[in-house]
Amino acid sequence: MQRFLVTRAFCVLILYMLSAGWICAQEKDSTLHQQLSNVDVVEKVRPAVTRQAAPLQIMDRANIDRLGLQDLSEAVRRFSGTTVKDYGGIGGLKTVSVRSLGAQHTAVSYDGITISDSQSGQVDISRFSLDNIESVSLSIGQVDDIFQTARIYASVGALNIQTESPLFMKRSSRLTGKVKTGSFGFVNPSLRYDQKISDTYAFSFHTDWMRADGQYPYILTNGSLITDEKRKNSDIKSFRSELNLFADWKKNGTFRLKGYWFDSDRGLPGSVVLYNDYQKERLENRNGFTQAMYENKLNDQFSFKGQAKFDYAWTRYRDYHSKYINGEQRDIYTQREYYGSAGLLYRPATNWSFSVAEDFFINTLDATTPKCPFPTRYTSLTALSGQYQTSRLTVTGSLLNTYITEELEIGEAADDRKRLSPAVSLSYRILPDQNLRIRASYKDIFRTPTFNDLYYDRLGNKELDSEKATQYNLGLTWSGTVPGLRLDYLSVTADGYYNRVKDKIVALPTMFIWKMMNMGRVNIKGVDVNLSSCWALPASLFIQLDGTYSWQDATDATDASSKIYGHQIPYTPVHSGNIAVSLENPWVNVSWLMTAVGERYSLAQNIEANRMDSYIEQQLSLNRTLDLGKISMRLSAEIINLGNITYDVIRYYPMPGRSFRAGIVVTY
Repeated sequence: MQRFLVTRAFCVLILYMLSAGWICAQEKDSTLHQQLSNVDVVEKVRPAVTRQAAPLQIMDRANIDRLGLQDLSEAVRRFSGTTVKDYGGIGGLKTVSVRSLGAQHTAVSYDGITISDSQSGQVDISRFSLDNIESVSLSIGQVDDIFQTARIYASVGALNIQTESPLFMKRSSRLTGKVKTGSFGFVNPSLRYDQKISDTYAFSFHTDWMRADGQYPYILTNGSLITDEKRKNSDIKSFRSELNLFADWKKNGTFRLKGYWFDSDRGLPGSVVLYNDYQKERLENRNGFTQAMYENKLNDQFSFKGQAKFDYAWTRYRDYHSKYINGEQRDIYTQREYYGSAGLLYRPATNWSFSVAEDFFINTLDATTPKCPFPTRYTSLTALSGQYQTSRLTVTGSLLNTYITEELEIGEAADDRKRLSPAVSLSYRILPDQNLRIRASYKDIFRTPTFNDLYYDRLGNKELDSEKATQYNLGLTWSGTVPGLRLDYLSVTADGYYNRVKDKIVALPTMFIWKMMNMGRVNIKGVDVNLSSCWALPASLFIQLDGTYSWQDATDATDASSKIYGHQIPYTPVHSGNIAVSLENPWVNVSWLMTAVGERYSLAQNIEANRMDSYIEQQLSLNRTLDLGKISMRLSAEIINLGNITYDVIRYYPMPGRSFRAGIVVTY
């Protein structure tokens, strides 16, 4: 029955998108220029996703509030082509992968500067709060914005997190307090303060604290025996604080300085296998960084951008078990990164622009684990880009040069790495009076083995090659209005892609132990469809509908004689998608969200024992904003997992059933 419901949901989603696409193909161009007068700009210009030569998806603050999203992973799941691995709900780690290429290939940037983890190559996005976010975007391949750091070019895709900048209209300060609470002991207060110091300087401060016991019930199935259980060791306490200084020196450029600190202590709930209820692992994280960005438009032709960052990450893992000395295993890992970037943008003519970016950074790792060689990695990235752009045509190309060298305090380091990585993209408006565009992109990129891949005790392999990924994308985009239907706007994007991964880094058994090897090859074919629309109805009613659909055929191509050859790779559903419907009105705004994920496999061999059931999860959100003079108050409430279904994102890590959440935001 559940598989039937998922199939029916996908059919409804596809039929809706196809019919909307047929309607929109008949409409006029919505990008024609009009003369505007007496306009005050109060927000940053958001790039039009349908004009981009490579896939770009954006969710801004208004959409986050409208949908009742409270966690960054909830927002990322709304993007097509993404896989968020969630290890156990409230306190579990969360990583994001784009188009089945792995979390190590996905860059995560915070206010334009990339977050890194040279030890594992994966970034836990659960450590970032949505309360302080202005927008979240996901770009894949060669994007149109060529004035970026070289590090952004060095990834398959980039999840860009942009925090809020203070906006002063009638007052020189703003204070916002928020309290959220919900099921399983969830409590999350936060505070933000913005202050205008002068016409040149301003600062903002944000802090939040969160706790949850995470003891949610779930159903354990062991053959014919079904029992009700409760999740253990899923508690979490975390604290975040962030201080920003903004400077606008007019002709001398703009400057932003950020200090960030994150502190968490959580239980690792672990997998639930048969009757094993041993849950004693703990994880503590301390992460702080300071970053600065300076940008200056020197004249009509030249612009300069400089960035610098110091990042400190401390992790302590503890496992309480009698087999260890004194009944406890304790491992401590400390990472540091020193980062600098400089970029120059040159516009010799109206339609032409060129850029060069140079990034240099140093990564170190100290660990208390046996035989840690204390590696240090030096990385130089140089990106050269060019772009030609008219009202109908955009062509962008780039070439990234990578040079990496390493040294160890103990032992011999891996060989140096050098590589050139090209990328190109194109967008063309097919007809001059309609905003129907075709786009195509190509990118050849790789990921360097992590410190764990290379040097982890016995498992690491210093002879590893880099994991290569080649991306091809071909798509159609359209945006406009539908007269007569009171439709404010409609936008549709559809992209087909083919990715090829070779020298994939996998762990394989040798004679006595497992070892990291370059043995994997994966072919990935897929389609991503995105739709967004809004209807204006009588009585100040608005209906907004957003939908995404992804089809992925990601199969192993390593060895034709292998049992897993041609099988879908783990945790990659063939079908997935989501729908969000919102009704905005003068009384109470209502949003309904549905996420559908098809069946997938937990291991490489696609057999019944490894199959994971499909599922549909729904969420219902209510919110109302009240204006009380100088005070604005926003009330919200959500029901998560409306159908109270039982499902796993990662096998044996059960997700919470039906839960409730409520919040109040007061702004003065």
